Order: sequence, then C-alpha cells, then structure tokens
Amino acid sequence: MRRPRRLVLLSTTLTGALILTAPAAPAIAGPTPPPTIVVSDGMTQPVFSLADAIEQRVFVQTPLDTDHDGRLDRVAIDISRPAETATQGFKVPVIFEHSPYRKDTWGDVPYPSVLVDELPQNGLTGRDGARSAGGGEIRRAVAKANLPGSLDDYYVPRGYAVVLGQSIGTGDSDGCPTSGDRAETLGTKAVIDWLNGRARGFDANGAPVTADWTTGSVGMTGVSYNGTLPNMVATTGVKGLKTIIPVSAISSWYDYYRANGLVVAPGTYQGEDTDILAQYTAGQARAEGTCADEIAEITREQDRVTGDYSRFWAERDYLDGARDVKASVFVVHGLNDWNVKTENFAGWWDQLARYDVPRKIWLHQGGHGGPGSGATVPLPDGRSWTYKQTENRWFDYWLWQVPNGIMDEPTAVVQRENRSYTTYANWPDPGAREVDLRFAATSPTAPGALTSGKPPKGKVEQSFVDEGRTIMPTDLVAQPDTANPNRLVYTSPVLSQDVRLSGRPEMRLRMAIDNKPDANLTTYLVDYGPAGSTAAPVVVTRGWTDPQNRKDDDRTEKVKQGKLYDYRWTLEPKDYIFAAGHRIGVVVFSTDQEYTLLPLGGTRLRVAPHDSELRIPVVGGRSALGF
Repeated sequence: MRRPRRLVLLSTTLTGALILTAPAAPAIAGPTPPPTIVVSDGMTQPVFSLADAIEQRVFVQTPLDTDHDGRLDRVAIDISRPAETATQGFKVPVIFEHSPYRKDTWGDVPYPSVLVDELPQNGLTGRDGARSAGGGEIRRAVAKANLPGSLDDYYVPRGYAVVLGQSIGTGDSDGCPTSGDRAETLGTKAVIDWLNGRARGFDANGAPVTADWTTGSVGMTGVSYNGTLPNMVATTGVKGLKTIIPVSAISSWYDYYRANGLVVAPGTYQGEDTDILAQYTAGQARAEGTCADEIAEITREQDRVTGDYSRFWAERDYLDGARDVKASVFVVHGLNDWNVKTENFAGWWDQLARYDVPRKIWLHQGGHGGPGSGATVPLPDGRSWTYKQTENRWFDYWLWQVPNGIMDEPTAVVQRENRSYTTYANWPDPGAREVDLRFAATSPTAPGALTSGKPPKGKVEQSFVDEGRTIMPTDLVAQPDTANPNRLVYTSPVLSQDVRLSGRPEMRLRMAIDNKPDANLTTYLVDYGPAGSTAAPVVVTRGWTDPQNRKDDDRTEKVKQGKLYDYRWTLEPKDYIFAAGHRIGVVVFSTDQEYTLLPLGGTRLRVAPHDSELRIPVVGGRSALGF
C-alpha cells in the first residue's frame, strides 16, 4: 500500500504562513519549484488554480451485483484536482462526497396512505394505494456540491482533490439502491479502495484508470443521505478514510422511520419509508424496471404493520459498527431537525465516545442541514472561527497533518436560542443530572402540575380521547391552562431562573387503553410562558411509542383493554434553555398528525398521573430547577 506523504516545514513567513510540501523530488532542469500548499492561521490557503483544474469521470468497480444481471456493479465518480497533480507529480488528499441524489430521481413517487383502520389481530396497519395525508412528491434537497460546485470551488485551490460520487443504483451508476444496507456501504467503500489502489476503475471507454495522483488519505462529508454514507463506510474501518464530517446524518434507519415500535415519518414526509426512498433515488425507469423486484422486497421487509425492530433494520443500523471506526468524526446537526431526528446524532455520538473515536460536535438551532458557512464561534482563548473555517481546519489537520491545534479546542459547540454560539467541554453537558418531574392532578379533566417533590396524596385518574385525523399537534399544545378532551397537560411553576436541559428526556407513564387493542402514544415537552401569557408555546422535543412494544422494540405483545401498564420511552435528545419566568410543560396525547399513522378516532386512553413522571437531564440537577 502506498504510504501517505510526510510533510516537511520549509519556511515561516513574517505573517505566520506555513508553506508545506512533499519531500523533494529528484532534481530536474529549470527553476520551477515543487508545488506546495500554503497554510496561514492553521488553514490551507487558495493558491492553486481552479480554472486549470483537471476534471475526469471514472467508473469504479464494486464487489456487488445488486441488480442481479451477472455483472459487477460500477459506480460513477467525478473528480476535480489541481493541474499540478498531472504536470508535476503533486500528490493530494481527497475530499469525497457520495450521493444518491445526483440525477434522474423520481420526483413524484406514489406514497402509501397513513390513514389506517383498526384490525384487532394486528393493531394498526396501513392501507395500500392512496396518497398520504401529507401527500405528494418527495421534495428532498439535492446536494449542492456538483462539479463545478462548492466543494471543488473551495477545496481544489487549497490543495485537495474533490470526488463526487453517485451511490450504487442511482444516476449513472449501475445496480439498485437499497436504502442504507451493506450494499450501499460497500459501494461507497469501493471508491476509497480505488483511491488507495485496491479496486479497479475505468474510463468511459473501458480503459483502466488508476489514482496515482493522491496520497490515499480521504475525508468524507455531506448532508442528510450524503452525510449518512460517510457514517456507513466508516464502520468498515476502511484504510485510507481518515476523517468524516456527517451533517444531519442518519446513524440508524430505524430511528429515522420508526420510534419504539411505532411507524413514525421523517418530518414533513408523512407516508415515506425505505421503499419510497429507494424508488425516489433509483428514478422511475429503474424503480419500475430492473429494480422493481429489489424494491418490492424492501417493501415486504420494512414491515409497516408492527413497526418492530428486525433483521432488516439491524442491517441499516450503524451504532454497533462504531467499534470498527478508524476515522475521526466531526458530527454536525440541527437541534431542530425533525427530518433526521436528533437521536441519530446523539446515539452515534454516544457510541463514538464509548469506543474513544477522536471526535468533535457542532449543534446549531437550524433544522435539516448545516449551520451556515458564516456562523462564528468564539473560543476561550479569544479567537473565533466560522463554521467553514472550522471544517477547513478539521480537514487540514486530518488530511494534510497541519498542526493547527483544533483537537485542543473545546469538544462541543452549541448554538443557543438567541443564535449565539457557546463552547462546552462535551455533550451532553457533563454537569447534567437526571431530575424527576412528577405528575400531579386533582381533577379528572383539569390540567395538572409538574413537581420535583412528592405528588399529592390523592390518586386521581385522568383520560382523553384520540381524534388524530382531525386535530393538529399545534392545537393540542395550545392553552395549557384550559381543559382539552383530546390531551393531558402538566405544567411546572414559573421558573425563578434559567434551566438548561442537555440530553435525553425519558417518559414514564402509567396508562390504559380502554376501548381499543392498540393506540399511538405521543409526548411533547413544551416551553410555556407564565400563566396567562399570550406568547406561542415552543415545542422543545417530542417522543412516540407503541404500547404493544412496551417491553422491547423488536417484540409486539397485545394490550389488554382497560388494564394499566407502565410505559417507558425516551424523547428526542435536546439541548435547550427554559428562560426564567417560563414554565416547563408536558403534553400527552395519542395520534400525531405530523408523524404517526392516523387511525380512526374514538380511542379512549386513561392515565394514572400519580404513578407517572418525566425524567429530564438538567445542568446543575434538582437545585437548578428552583421548585
């Protein structure tokens, strides 16, 4: 295997710029110096000509035959690299973004319905054929990076090659998409293997092509699916992959399309599932033609009836694979991302910590996507960096071995609610302690209270009726001081000081379903103003569960009507500050129009507040609550 090039410091200018280069090549005639990168303030600078960059298309052979045509699939990649890699033997590392969204996607995939009828033997099940209530086509953001595009515009002048790949079964690549399983992982890995001389590549005419212009050091990045593929391939421990920057990325497809046994959609895509995504990325011709059988198998295996965790989902779960990650990881995620929900970054982050993977995390207040290249974070030493500069410095450190000290800086960057950035030693905050917020009720119908002490001695039961096809969550979280027959609400006293949540809230609810064999079960954690406030409530985080999966995600067990059971499930992880003068609220209801399947109305759910509580991780613990 080719050894990575070692860097030698040539000079330090009066401005603090470092000029780094490879060991000197054999002397040649003429005064032309060897090409170098230039580093200033710990970052590579744009000294190479983008206009003169070399661009080429290569088809990399994978070890797979996903469309079962008897030929190994090849994936298409497009490359942009400095001209000096061809004219002067300059070897460069690679920034690689792989994507299933490059071209020929199916923009009007027919969705299944999320309206469901009650089937006592199976609980909730979808009806095929119609569009979902959310309906219509998938409007996923196509990756912005596209030769020519932002990645090559920025990084090629700084001494990198940029490789943009088309995931297996999509665009100009062979095969069929499989929505996150091992095939897509190995299809991505093949590109890194080719960059390191371990796989075969060909031009459009079938002539062999090698990557003799690279050091073999690779960094991956991308948003959403494009960020998920780096997570996937990192779990293979492939040699040459030095670092990844997954942005709004999935770490478990079960946590993307399911929650605690419940079928739960990614935000704004009601009705979508792995088969819909596969059809979208394959494109209509391929989805209805050569890949129809493969996609039909995905539809069968994903199981929208029980929602149970199964082998299908285990094949699309990368959390255990963190043990094999050899690359460093810079996790970037929006705290308000309800497409790729926050458990996907938090579960991955926990596993990376467990296996001591070098890591950094940047959490912002946006939704699905990155924080914006100009977002600036101040450091304790008085310096400040934008997000793009941080990304640049991260790649420089791991791919060019630039000694810029980025690994000595605080591990966690979190954007606060006022849009300012703060650094922390880690995430969740090491000072967070679990606090029990107990439910208290004195009336079967009136809103209840949250207390951190002992609940009242009375054991009043409360109930509500699910009318999920007609009532939106915004209506269910409104007016916390007024009784509502379709939800239960519990609020804390007015906070005397700011209270910061950092981590995963956990719901513990004692509940019965009185007149149906199953139901959705939803909890929202809400920030309310003081009693009588006209300010709109803020949904801090959400969580869902299927009562039939009360013992485990992978096991459906029937519920006896009218029997109280104890349910436990986590809400999506969050970092949030409840301001002084506000109240912490918990809203319990059944069907979530924006995320869950929608059964017929009329299900009656009964709760025992005295035996229920929400456990939240509070920085400073119980004393920080002030009540």
